[in-house]
Amino acid sequence: MISKLRYWFLIALVVIVYIAGLFVTLFENDSAQFAVMAMRMVQENDFFTLIKGTEEYLDKPHMHYWLAAFSYKIFGIHDWAYRIPGILMLFLGAYGCYGLGKLLYNKDVGKLSALIFLTAQTIVLSGIDVRTDAVLTGFAICAIWQLATYIEKGGLKNILFGAFFAGMAFSTKGQIALVVIGFSLLCHLAYTRKWERLLNWRVILALMVFGLTIAPMLYAYYLQFDLHPEKVIRGRDHRSGIFFILWEQSFERMSGQGVGKNSSDFFFFFHTFLWVFLPWTVLALIAYWQRIKEFWRSKFAIRPKAEFLTVGGITILFFLISLAQFKLPHYINILIPLYAILSAGFFYRIYKEDNKRLINVLLGIQYFILSLVFVGSVLICFYVFKLKEIYQYALLLLALAGIVYFCLKREPRYLRIITLGVCASFLLNAVLNMHFYPRLLEFQGGSTMTALVKEKGIPVSEIYKISERHTWAMDFYNQHPIKIMPITELENQKGIWIYASDSELEALKNSGYHWHQHYTVDQFRITRLQLKFLNPATRQKKLNKMHLVQLD
Repeated sequence: MISKLRYWFLIALVVIVYIAGLFVTLFENDSAQFAVMAMRMVQENDFFTLIKGTEEYLDKPHMHYWLAAFSYKIFGIHDWAYRIPGILMLFLGAYGCYGLGKLLYNKDVGKLSALIFLTAQTIVLSGIDVRTDAVLTGFAICAIWQLATYIEKGGLKNILFGAFFAGMAFSTKGQIALVVIGFSLLCHLAYTRKWERLLNWRVILALMVFGLTIAPMLYAYYLQFDLHPEKVIRGRDHRSGIFFILWEQSFERMSGQGVGKNSSDFFFFFHTFLWVFLPWTVLALIAYWQRIKEFWRSKFAIRPKAEFLTVGGITILFFLISLAQFKLPHYINILIPLYAILSAGFFYRIYKEDNKRLINVLLGIQYFILSLVFVGSVLICFYVFKLKEIYQYALLLLALAGIVYFCLKREPRYLRIITLGVCASFLLNAVLNMHFYPRLLEFQGGSTMTALVKEKGIPVSEIYKISERHTWAMDFYNQHPIKIMPITELENQKGIWIYASDSELEALKNSGYHWHQHYTVDQFRITRLQLKFLNPATRQKKLNKMHLVQLD
């Protein structure tokens, strides 16, 4: 279907993008927050306690933070060290897509599944804005792959590996991992009618492996919460960490209790999917619709070379996460491997059937997506944040020349669809990771101020803040979480530094405090982009300021 040379060339383009994203400044809030939480583990030599700022952290299990802390231990506390485990788990997820695609279809589908997964926009973004979902996605798809292999072949090794990966996924984000793994496998069992696989002594061994895998996480919860019923978490005392992660967590997420509500829009993930799976969105939508029609018409009769794991899992899980009262775009990431395999399987079929009409439609769509990416990249590089260096122009021209070459090259149309899809992902994300994000993060006050702190030789231990406002980027890059000192306690604290927003600086003035050293940087919430900010002519109107002052 695709030559080894072309495939590994496309994989190389993908790897370049992920490596470029390794060295970009951490984003506030979540990436920088999680990096600080793992940093505190290392600095305080306490790997069983999770602290978010000044609060005990109950919401998510420990695995993501343990992996980041382990990376810090090896490489030191750096932003790129924080990202390494997440990116490795994404590539593990790609291998899981390959394995499951090969199991359900064939090797060609497996290879294409991995490529689609790694170039889906939300997955590339999760490699730079690393959150728990990157680790969760990698472990979850490997669990589905190994357990589905057990269902098909009955191998002891497969069910034990599947149980281990399921335990690691559960230890990363809790019950959502088992929901995704469980419903996907139930769909596979229901379609293949291989229920007898559950009535086997190997299942007992797998449950034991799963229990042993999650034991460290449960023990950490026990030490932090169950042993301390006096702790008040979200307004309640006597909180059992073990009971929370085994039972309460998903119900709180679904209802919005504890974490709050941010969207009751049932269709939130429907319109979110339109961009998170680019440049493969249309292929996925056509694949899903065609598979649903086929199963409906056949009344779910077992057919050779058909599988219900992906389309069934997507249908049930998409519905469930749409019911949640707290939604964020990256919550859909755990379904991306299923979409990748479904899309690759469908694409392979129209390739084998030589469906010229549909291939022409898909090729036209890929050209359209690539043209949008081209226009967007030019706007970013020549208008939003203009390129400054000669080598940047050279790299951009080289990338554009390569893409034009593949656009004009005479080769089978199905091959052009794959190549142009990867090229669109490469161009967009190379521009984002190498140019847009580094320039954008110049407006993230915390990380920018940290550079100034180092330049001026300001002792980080003497920097305070006067409110509970989070300062994750500054905490991380100073490698010293800023402590809170309310205004009422500032009397007789001459010589200390206060990191403050505009309103906080005004409050200091109104309280009669004075300073002779005053540094100011621009501040913008960079994860919430606005057109007026992207427009250089109106950007200044959207900027706030962050200040660092030394009290007299």
